[in-house]
Amino acid sequence: MEIETMAPAPAPRPRPALGNASGASERALATCRGKPDAGTMKLTRKVVLARAKATDLSGVRKLNCWGSRISDISVCRELPSIEVITFSANNISDLEPMNQCQNLTELYLRRNSIASLRELFHLKKLPRLRILWLSENPCCGSDPHHYRMTVLRNLPSLQKLDNQMVTEDELSHALLEGEEITAPPAKLDVENSCQNFTTESSVMESTVENENEVMNFSLEETNKIREQLGMKPVVPREKFVSFSPSKEVDGNRKKLNNILNAILMLLEELDSDGLGVVHQTTGNKLQALQKKELHEDR
Repeated sequence: MEIETMAPAPAPRPRPALGNASGASERALATCRGKPDAGTMKLTRKVVLARAKATDLSGVRKLNCWGSRISDISVCRELPSIEVITFSANNISDLEPMNQCQNLTELYLRRNSIASLRELFHLKKLPRLRILWLSENPCCGSDPHHYRMTVLRNLPSLQKLDNQMVTEDELSHALLEGEEITAPPAKLDVENSCQNFTTESSVMESTVENENEVMNFSLEETNKIREQLGMKPVVPREKFVSFSPSKEVDGNRKKLNNILNAILMLLEELDSDGLGVVHQTTGNKLQALQKKELHEDR
């Protein structure tokens, strides 16, 4: 959901080193012990089961914990059947718990605290991984080409990286220009890098974080939901043009966009019956609005 007011671009970073159980489930995101940041959370079994609407961890195939301030994902070691994970907009820095998710095909990690590209070492063991979204992490550094080539050299089975299709030419260049990762990062290096990135981010983004949190939901995830509903995909924000300099108009448009984004996020929780009801209701509403516009034109 990329319809938003652009936040200030962060300063360039140096090249990186290598029932109604919802309320109870949210409270189960326990604060990690021993961490100085009280806002970081641990993803628990209870939350996973509630989010996935499952009764057993071995049966969980899709998990969406976007924007939940999660830092500890050790429970992923207990998800052997997981196929799609959405962890965007969290505080995750360690990918080691995912190295046993042998059925994982899609992984969304945009906007976390992954400090080193050496974390890719843990993903090299996932034979079915085809889609990875890793942008807006400190490991991306200031050289996007080096970053992309390194990711593709170590994960050559990817079909899409950061919402861009992977080409055969890129894979060939990656063998020459990317860095091969043969070992995971040293734990101390990761913690120091994450601490520096967290300090930098808190200074530069504190004024826009809450405002843009809903808006930063990935465009690809949004369009998947819209496709299920037979709707047209969302156009990236850079294609939108402001038709009026009025702050009031811009404010109203932003409010409507926020509402739309929130609705689209909630649609992912619905089953086929629920989506059918939404589709029918939306169609009726559109017909009513079209009739009203025709009547006003006359």
